[in-house]
Amino acid sequence: MSNIYIGYHFTIEPKDSSDSEQAKQLGSEILIAQLGEKAFESFTETETGISAFVQKDLWDEMILEDIQILRSEEFKIDYTFEEIEQVNWNEEWEKNFEPIDVDGNCHVRAPFHPKTDAEFDIIIEPKMSFGTGHHETTHMMIQHLLEIDVTGLKTLDMGCGTAILAILAEMKGAQPIDAIDIDNWCYLNSIENGERNNCEHITVYEGDAALLKNKKYDLIIANINRNILLNDMQSYVDCLNPKGTLLLSGFYEEDIPFIDASCTEKGLTYVKKFQKNNWVSLKYVN
Repeated sequence: MSNIYIGYHFTIEPKDSSDSEQAKQLGSEILIAQLGEKAFESFTETETGISAFVQKDLWDEMILEDIQILRSEEFKIDYTFEEIEQVNWNEEWEKNFEPIDVDGNCHVRAPFHPKTDAEFDIIIEPKMSFGTGHHETTHMMIQHLLEIDVTGLKTLDMGCGTAILAILAEMKGAQPIDAIDIDNWCYLNSIENGERNNCEHITVYEGDAALLKNKKYDLIIANINRNILLNDMQSYVDCLNPKGTLLLSGFYEEDIPFIDASCTEKGLTYVKKFQKNNWVSLKYVN
């Protein structure tokens, strides 16, 4: 393969301006998912949308032909593209991935960031699935985990992404841990990151909530998005042990009534909320 890439720069604007930030985030997620089914291998978030990169050897001028969201009536999506030689992905990551420092106790960083004195030092290769828009939700989920004694708890990290939360759970004594993501790249990257952090109790699976049948957990971590959480909530409750804990994030403050209604009607009890900007994270117990 050559080192020449084609970079696409997408601007995403929801046509309904009343819910622009949440809709824009959803549009970005859908676009990344659809581009990921093509030969695009890396993505970064921008202030106006996303940038996506594909090797020139795998590119053709019809590559966007089947990307349905580009024809959506809910979004106005414009793009430009350019040829880029010898992309330095570490440089891209450095520009788009800032270390996460949670209360001085947990530091999530890439290998090119300096080590700190944090008690929990997590090293990940962020690559394409870790964008700046997820910092708030990850930060809050880490806050929840730092407050909980997870020693010996059988744990699920649902929608694990880069497996940051599963890794922290193991560092704090949780075991065994299942980490699940529907995206193949996230599945592979989670395995890599688990190994990078010398984890011995994390098993990574590629799939969705169908994998939870007949499983039982003491702690479930789900940092996904509102629609998936609502769709899969019954599956989470069904596999949560008595007195088990459910941590949720990936949604906005205005989504709380929908999430809370789903949880309480299934017998869960609300405990606590973290909020960072307009993102929120909720804790429930069984």
